[in-house]
Amino acid sequence: MAETTLSSPGIRTLAPLERPIQRTWRRLVKRRGAMVGLGLITAFILLAVLAPLVAPYDPIKTSWALVRKAPSAAHWFGTDDLGRDVLARVIYGARASLLAGAISVVIALSIGVPIGMIAGYRGGVIDALISRITDAMLACPFLILAIALAAFLGPSLGNAMIAIGISATPIFVRLTRGEVLSVKVEEYVEAARSVGDTDLQIAVRHILPNIMPALLVQATLSVAAAIIAEAALSFLGLGQQPPAPSWGSMLNAAQRFLTNAPWMAIWPGLAIFLVVLSLNLLGDGLRDALDPQQEE
Repeated sequence: MAETTLSSPGIRTLAPLERPIQRTWRRLVKRRGAMVGLGLITAFILLAVLAPLVAPYDPIKTSWALVRKAPSAAHWFGTDDLGRDVLARVIYGARASLLAGAISVVIALSIGVPIGMIAGYRGGVIDALISRITDAMLACPFLILAIALAAFLGPSLGNAMIAIGISATPIFVRLTRGEVLSVKVEEYVEAARSVGDTDLQIAVRHILPNIMPALLVQATLSVAAAIIAEAALSFLGLGQQPPAPSWGSMLNAAQRFLTNAPWMAIWPGLAIFLVVLSLNLLGDGLRDALDPQQEE
């Protein structure tokens, strides 16, 4: 609560206390790159949510009279090899990509954070076992592991999200473990332990809130990686299945017509580029805004 201002000249007025969320937002607004990224992400989310209202045509409706037509007033982004409107498919494809990115990271957080907290807080044999398993998974490249899991589970968007989420889990296990190791020796954790708080209470009330900034930044950056992974899986036929639109599957169809119909590859490729760039800009801005040692 803010202190009241006193009229005496010898008393200095105290500024009102600023909440962490308000401070983070104020510092984030000062970073133009982060705000540009936030604006682009918001625009893509709105397009995905409002796709039935925004898309000019049915994304799966074919027309043999409109096969590979160049961009025009009727079809702003042109048409594909089956006469489908590319703009409508890009808009609807945002649903698959953004949903895959968000749900994959939620899966990775749900698995990785509890395991990482157990490893960092308990230590000993449990920590050694979890760390070795994590190292083994990290030894395999992220995309290769996601492709292998998606191929094992079967081609579908749901299985692709599970595969990407499991592949991203080791990153959050290692990050969480490292943050817990640095936080659990702080004085407030020792104070909570001395008053009789259980390990679960200490982990949930004191440790988890203090490692959330690092997890939030990593989650933002991981969404960008998950979107690229989903596009790669769809490109290989392991993600969203035709005729449902996906940026990756659109690029797969476009590779045969790069000379005659380059617009089929330009627009989904540009959409992936903009989403990934905006998420990275937002993640960098969040990292600076959440850093307590960063200058105002």
